[in-house]
Amino acid sequence: MRQNPFPSSTLRARALRDDNTMNSLLHPNPNPNLNPSSFCFSAARRTTLSNLTNWIPFRLGERRIGLSTPRKGRHPAVRSAATIDEAGFLEADIRNPAISTSYRPSKIPQPNRVVLEAQTKVCTGPEQTKPLSQEQAVVVLDTILRSARGELKNEEVSKAQLGAFFAAMTIRANAFPEATQWSEGERHAMSILWPRLVQVLPQDVIFIADPEGTIMGPCSSIGPHFVGHGAAEMRLVGALREVLAGGHLGYEEVQGVLRDVLPLNPEDDTSVKVSESLLAAFLIGQRMNREIDRELKAYCLAFDDELGSPPIADVRSLTHYGEPYDGNTRFLRSTLFVAAVRACYDESCLLHGVEWMPPKGGITEGQLLKFMGANTYLSPAQAKTLLEDENIGFAYVSQREACPSLYSLIGLREHIKKRPPLATSEKVQQFVRARGRESIVAGFYHEGYEDPLLMLMRRRKVHSGLVVKGEEGALSMTTKVRSVNASKGLPVNHCSGFRSPSNATNSDVDGISRESFSIEVNAKDYGFEPTDTPRTDRSVLRNIELGLAALGGEKGPAYDRIVLNAGMVDHLLGCSGAGDIMSALDRAREAIDSGKALNRLMNYIQASHKVT
Repeated sequence: MRQNPFPSSTLRARALRDDNTMNSLLHPNPNPNLNPSSFCFSAARRTTLSNLTNWIPFRLGERRIGLSTPRKGRHPAVRSAATIDEAGFLEADIRNPAISTSYRPSKIPQPNRVVLEAQTKVCTGPEQTKPLSQEQAVVVLDTILRSARGELKNEEVSKAQLGAFFAAMTIRANAFPEATQWSEGERHAMSILWPRLVQVLPQDVIFIADPEGTIMGPCSSIGPHFVGHGAAEMRLVGALREVLAGGHLGYEEVQGVLRDVLPLNPEDDTSVKVSESLLAAFLIGQRMNREIDRELKAYCLAFDDELGSPPIADVRSLTHYGEPYDGNTRFLRSTLFVAAVRACYDESCLLHGVEWMPPKGGITEGQLLKFMGANTYLSPAQAKTLLEDENIGFAYVSQREACPSLYSLIGLREHIKKRPPLATSEKVQQFVRARGRESIVAGFYHEGYEDPLLMLMRRRKVHSGLVVKGEEGALSMTTKVRSVNASKGLPVNHCSGFRSPSNATNSDVDGISRESFSIEVNAKDYGFEPTDTPRTDRSVLRNIELGLAALGGEKGPAYDRIVLNAGMVDHLLGCSGAGDIMSALDRAREAIDSGKALNRLMNYIQASHKVT
């Protein structure tokens, strides 16, 4: 009954033979004589993608890769990415820098696939949870039992998985509505297997599964008496009792737990402060209980001072872009290219994120920049320098450098499967501040997170804040016509936020009134022809090709989306010169058609290696 995540040898061979594309991507033919600094685009020149890809080198470690790809039909990189995804390859099987899944850190152990699949069903909200059948529950509990006995070897159920799974079961039993509480099948499976599990599971997991001794029956007496080991774990256990009962915590309580236990260092057993099972239970439990405002604020602000006060950039206007850290798996990720456009008219942009993040593990700005040869290890102080550079005006900071404590959770986040509260709060950060106006833009997908994100932005005391329900929950608004079969809830291209007068400064932001707004952007109203969104299907290479083609002046769906997202964000944030939407869109087009936006991107790639 065990699931095998690996494809058959026949399927694996077929994927590797896919029209020699994989071989060409893994073994490129570099041209070491190319020098990007020797190329300059004049204002009158409109550069096509074929021109660009003849000279832009992409550095990957010690390798320099020249991008050379056919233009007709489905892009080879997309075909390769789709083939690998369909074949079910794990990250360890193939490492191809043109595909987003290859950026998963190799040191993170793989989770047990059987239990992970169960977590997708039960580690979620009161309405979204899907109770397991008896057969499913027996398979999961038997897998946990065999893992605890040491019978699975390289397929162990991790501590974090145990914590997340049993926390979900406990919260469902204690606090969920009847429809998403335990099914009869789950109850029967647990009655059979729990007496065996309690003999082999560690005490912290038994506590999570039955903290008050009221769920599993008389064989569970450990939970009510469990207190943990050491001061940090004792605080965590106390907070977790409330969470497992479906309750909420105070601001100081959440911050205290986070600061006690982070950063994690799983490679050094001597530095472990708390059990990973307990921490995983805490993180997924807070999300399942639908974290309230004071809890989200605690996550958002807990590590603001981890590296000291943020540097202050001497720029007129700065927009912080809060894209979902786990990236795009289907559609064009356009924010990097939008930032290059907006920087052309002094709307400086700070992007932040990671190279790879679960659960989606999709395309991120970190991957795009790394593939193109940029330095993705910049400190906030170095990013400040690039923001102030009149020939650049945008920058990218990785959470790895800006907030090491939260970055240390990436492995644990993969093993709890579902997004923790941090997936919301990490989008509302200010790793660099500005002397002028500041704005925050963040993407969202699930209904109910629009207002909490705006609350966090107001707490940051920025002049303007904007949340966008873009495609895949990212920031990218689309020119595609809304389908009649679209899902319920807020539509794609829904935007809401607040803005202050364009002449307001940081000194008076707390004393001014902000205008609130809510709008569904219909691109057709602004002269855009409806088009389907370009697909990238995890192909970093394809995403770069589309973005560079657009910045090179090639008209089409990617170009339109970059223009729409640059101009509309300018207008909605109340930026200078963007009061009229059509004028804002024309300004974005001019930044592209003049070659200025592309030059800024190329300048950034080069300067990122020289900044001190």
